[in-house]
Amino acid sequence: GDIKPGDTLIEATSGNTGIALAMAAAMKGYRMILIMPDNLSVERRAAMAAYGADLILTPADKGGMEYARDLATEMQADGRGVVLDQFANPDNPRAHIETTGPELWNQTEGRITHFVSAMGTTGTIMGVSTYLKSRNPAVQVVGAQPAEGSQIPGIRKWPEAYLPKIFDRSRVDAYESIQQSEAEVMARRLAAEEGIFGGISSAGALVAALRVAERVNDATIVFIVCDRGDRYLSTGVFN
Repeated sequence: GDIKPGDTLIEATSGNTGIALAMAAAMKGYRMILIMPDNLSVERRAAMAAYGADLILTPADKGGMEYARDLATEMQADGRGVVLDQFANPDNPRAHIETTGPELWNQTEGRITHFVSAMGTTGTIMGVSTYLKSRNPAVQVVGAQPAEGSQIPGIRKWPEAYLPKIFDRSRVDAYESIQQSEAEVMARRLAAEEGIFGGISSAGALVAALRVAERVNDATIVFIVCDRGDRYLSTGVFN
């Protein structure tokens, strides 16, 4: 009830959530303005535009996603629309408390011992952790973060000032630092060896999950393929 058809919605995005919002906006009759850094893949821009969203590309050298988030806030203050704010909106983790978490618990028949997730907005890891730990507090939750100097779309290590408001440190038990090169190699392997055409953040989460697998015994480890490889073809990662 906070928004109604005909309203203008604004969101800063690195891609996947923006595409989903553009699709929903087309179905529901909203105008969607998406703000994203200009160094992100053309496939994601094209998908958003196909759904009718208006794109604002911000210079990556001005601060990337942090700059895009600031611009969204400024536009809302100027009365140009409503910011959905996936970084602070409780509906983000709530979606995973109500759907993803129960799905993983049910499909592993409650045997899941470790959940490994990329960290972008942190909605997935927050929501799934909340649900799984409510069923079994011993479940270990591991977050994948980019190593120093690595740029992995969908995996972030936010400066303190931009840390998502939905993030609660107590819900993550451990972190794995992922090199960009590791994630890119794993994305190619995931497609060529398993037939799973996932994106770079999915591959980064798999790198972290395999590290966990090397350290533990008798475990049921789950990670999520949270993006698609075809959104990265123009980057050359899969060449």
